[in-house]
Amino acid sequence: MATAPTTAEKGGARGSKGSSDGPSRPGDWNRRFRLPAPRVLFSALGLAAAAVGAVWALYGSDWFRVERVKTSGTRVLTPAEVERAAAVPVGAPLASVDTDAIAARTRQLLPRIESIEVVRSWPRGIDLKVTERKPALLIEKGGKFTEVDMAGVRFATVATAPRGVPLLVLDASSSPSLRRFGADRLLREAVRVRGELPAEIARNTRVVRVTSYDSVTLELTGGRTVFWGSGEHGPVKARVLTALLKATPKAGHFDVSAPTAPASSGS
Repeated sequence: MATAPTTAEKGGARGSKGSSDGPSRPGDWNRRFRLPAPRVLFSALGLAAAAVGAVWALYGSDWFRVERVKTSGTRVLTPAEVERAAAVPVGAPLASVDTDAIAARTRQLLPRIESIEVVRSWPRGIDLKVTERKPALLIEKGGKFTEVDMAGVRFATVATAPRGVPLLVLDASSSPSLRRFGADRLLREAVRVRGELPAEIARNTRVVRVTSYDSVTLELTGGRTVFWGSGEHGPVKARVLTALLKATPKAGHFDVSAPTAPASSGS
């Protein structure tokens, strides 16, 4: 009499047909871990060789080395002065030139330079694009003139005064303003006043005299004077002064210290 298969025998029968949990066959392993195709491998090697070649061309070859330095934008300085201060490493690989260091060094050695842009000009040049400071006022001492720009920076001393630049006379030794604010602050106030002047009035201004923080006087051509007062409300004072000069052209003294109540007098 036949007996039914036991549970163990049934399991063995199923296992004999193959199970997904069994060991992988060699073909399965190859499908999972295939080597790159030769075409892909050669492409990667080509890219690596190109990168090495590019690095060599930039740093090791003679193709991209500094041979020329060109300066533009100078007005008072000469290109030779700028290039001497810049000390660009001629013959060095162009890619390795430290442009920031060149700019910092040039500004330090030549305070007349307000800003300088150092640009690589491929394949073999460095361009120096200079912006010089412009004098807004002059301070005379010992027969020489110190130039002061619109930021209040004293940047150069020259033997001959540039034309059209007013002289600053700081005469505040007896004023409490000098002790309270200091000479540099009074200098900046004078520059502030100079910066507010319309172009035509600025051209006719010969002296900016500061006796205290709130007492600035302009000395114009033709012996005319303008009491400006403090540096506050500069744009309004400039408009009022322009109107006064047109309304009373023969006046010798103008007061715009209180721009809502200006005055002119004398001849």
